[in-house]
Amino acid sequence: MKKAWLCWSVVICLLLGLITGCSSGDKAAGKQPIKIGHAVALTGDASVFGQSEHTGLKIAVEDINKKGGILGRKVELVAADTRADPAETVNAVRRLVDQEKVVAIIGVSQSGVAMAATPIITAAKVPTISTTASNPYVTETKDGKLHKYMFRVCFIDTYQGTVGAQFAYERLKARRAAIMYDVGSDYSQWLARYFEEAFIKIGGTIVAKEAYRTGELDFRAPLGKIKSAEPDLLFLPVNQKDAALAAKQARDLGITAILMGGDNWASPDILSLGGSALEGSYFINLTSFEEPAIKEWCQTHQGKFGGPIVRNALLAYDAMLILANAIERAGTTDGEKIAAALEQTKDLPVLTTDKFTIDPKTHNPLNRPAYFNKIENNQFVFVETFAAK
Repeated sequence: MKKAWLCWSVVICLLLGLITGCSSGDKAAGKQPIKIGHAVALTGDASVFGQSEHTGLKIAVEDINKKGGILGRKVELVAADTRADPAETVNAVRRLVDQEKVVAIIGVSQSGVAMAATPIITAAKVPTISTTASNPYVTETKDGKLHKYMFRVCFIDTYQGTVGAQFAYERLKARRAAIMYDVGSDYSQWLARYFEEAFIKIGGTIVAKEAYRTGELDFRAPLGKIKSAEPDLLFLPVNQKDAALAAKQARDLGITAILMGGDNWASPDILSLGGSALEGSYFINLTSFEEPAIKEWCQTHQGKFGGPIVRNALLAYDAMLILANAIERAGTTDGEKIAAALEQTKDLPVLTTDKFTIDPKTHNPLNRPAYFNKIENNQFVFVETFAAK
């Protein structure tokens, strides 16, 4: 009888354990790490941004795990290289979702890359927070339908184009602007369009708008047409490599207009590539390294990884804090519930702002300011925080 009773006791305990495990969901997996994916360009032309993001995320994961992790579980970061290429991104995201079984993804930093990944992310119900993909259609369709699982921490191109145009008109006193953009880049095309529309709306004139294709190295033909139009400002919403090369060729041709770029300029590479041709230029940035909290964080980052810090590291760190907060509030790693919690993110203190809030209607951040930098003596110098009207 005693043996029989012991056997039944074991069975009952096992059954109770199974029932408890089923009802507690994530608590049953309490010893297993929570896998967070990082889909980013670790190689290729955009790798300076991707690698910086990854080091920023490593610090975030370390900080979170020191405090007990998420839902009492350690966080494990799993990276997949997108090479900033849509086709490579599809493969990278599929691996993260199907093989690594991540519960959420951070990254897909370029707009074209993010939009290529959206169908996979949506089908798998894996919440994704983009760091710098600023095209409006990353989180919404062209007919205004929300991509349920896509979010971002950066401002969007409509805002960036508007704030850039207003800064050029009001602060730089530009009245005749020219634009040169990359027809092969969604980011470049749309930012050029939004700048143009906003600049005309406030009274400026677009005297020239010229395009080139990704990979071209000789911009003298479009720049020659721009020179003939005599602009007082040349807007270059292109990557840092193309911007540096275009700046050199523009100055060689005798173009004296003020040069201005978007947040894609925010890489130390542009300084070494462009040199004196970029002296006196301006660009829009997503954050400022002048903020005390950010300065302190950057010192920690450099102590661990060395080298120059790109603003992607800061935004990636923020994205991980926002995601961790949402999972904690959701109380589960279920994708649908995490997405719902992300939509309710309000006034959350993160590294780059004291009150990060997500607009549930657009999945974009609300009231994120734009920071303007000037290139002086081959350095980035903070000018001012400027909000679009």
